[in-house]
Amino acid sequence: MERSVLTVGGSDSGGGAGIQADLKTFAALGVHGLSVIAAVTAQNTLGVRGVFPVPAEMIASQLDAVAEDFDISWAKTGMLFSPEAIHVVAERLRALHCSVVVDPVIAAEAGGSLIEDYAIPALIEELIPVASVVTPNIFEAEAITGVRICDLESAREAARRIVELGARAVVVTGGHLECRAAGLQADECVDLLVTEDESACISGRRRSGGNHGVGCTYSAALTAYLSMGMGLQEAARQAHEFAAQSIERSMPVGHGAAPVDQAAFLREDAERFRVISSLDQAVSMLKEEMTFVGLIPEVGSNIGMAIPGARSEGDVAAVEGRIVRAGRRAHVSGCIRFGASRHIARVVLAAMRFDPSIRAAMNIRLGEDVLSEASRMGLRISSFDRGEEPPGESTMSWGTARAIERLGAVPDIIWDAGGVGKEPMVRILGRDAVSVATVAIMLSRAVGKR
Repeated sequence: MERSVLTVGGSDSGGGAGIQADLKTFAALGVHGLSVIAAVTAQNTLGVRGVFPVPAEMIASQLDAVAEDFDISWAKTGMLFSPEAIHVVAERLRALHCSVVVDPVIAAEAGGSLIEDYAIPALIEELIPVASVVTPNIFEAEAITGVRICDLESAREAARRIVELGARAVVVTGGHLECRAAGLQADECVDLLVTEDESACISGRRRSGGNHGVGCTYSAALTAYLSMGMGLQEAARQAHEFAAQSIERSMPVGHGAAPVDQAAFLREDAERFRVISSLDQAVSMLKEEMTFVGLIPEVGSNIGMAIPGARSEGDVAAVEGRIVRAGRRAHVSGCIRFGASRHIARVVLAAMRFDPSIRAAMNIRLGEDVLSEASRMGLRISSFDRGEEPPGESTMSWGTARAIERLGAVPDIIWDAGGVGKEPMVRILGRDAVSVATVAIMLSRAVGKR
């Protein structure tokens, strides 16, 4: 089955929206992107400086070229600046008999108009009737229908009117909807899906981050998922989550609205695989090292590693059930998974706030022999006193930060003397799980020779 999806829209010189965002989305989701450029914009993250429409005959020539060579079952439209552009695109898409997602782009997230005022009637009369799905934000839905949107019910009314204009379905994207006015939770973002026969809310957690290009990204993702044969509700749900992740991992480039990052989830999956691989190698090293068992504390050891940019305990993998003594060898009592150790995760996350390259840690027993050999090896050592811990703090987060502050840098070794019901402990910190395990083995061999 051919997986070619067409986008028709404007080129964003800043690379965050328009054709550029669509093609990045298509590539991330595994479909081949075809593109027809209907306008060239001079824009960046601060706004649109100028719009240069592509002549209608050139738009038609591009459409004819891709239609001649590719089997196009799904297309999406974005920025169509002029009535002439809208007319030729609608005419060619009708002739292709393909399904169409219309993103009725009117203004850029960074600021600036992306359609001539007198082109909006052509959008309503010629393009919307071609649409399988229309994906306006609330401002675009207001411009198309004249309905003032202040809550879900008014958004639903606007969507119904767009369906009456000829669209088979409408998704009013909820990123700009005032949550409190809509009676929603403050951290909730809701897209509203409306067809002639049904209405459904697609809800998700509101994500913080840059939003330049998020509308293009959502509509492109919806088009890609629909082209895979996914049902409309599920495709809308998946596109909502894809756009949300793209916002959360937005790239802090430029001086204005940060562009969303469509490839973030691919890189994160790859990084999670690298973390698991590093931990698997590190655990194998520890299990094979006969001397390591001498460094395992009574409560057991654990080793963990975070993905780059980790934000939560779920971004840190460790051994489920810890590493314990079994005769003269170390025994791993569980599998490696993300979120397995709150203790190790808090150490790693605290260290990453000071130095993002320090992404791994493990705990071993405290002893004068261990500290002496660590010092002899030239490792940087710091400590914290549990008795100084302020009320309401997490010991590992606070203690790690305290040890770092005392040294003025992230140490290789952090130790504490324990407390009531708390065993004295050493934590080894490093860039990855293998390097941390290597330090642990070097220490265990040095201590074993004593």
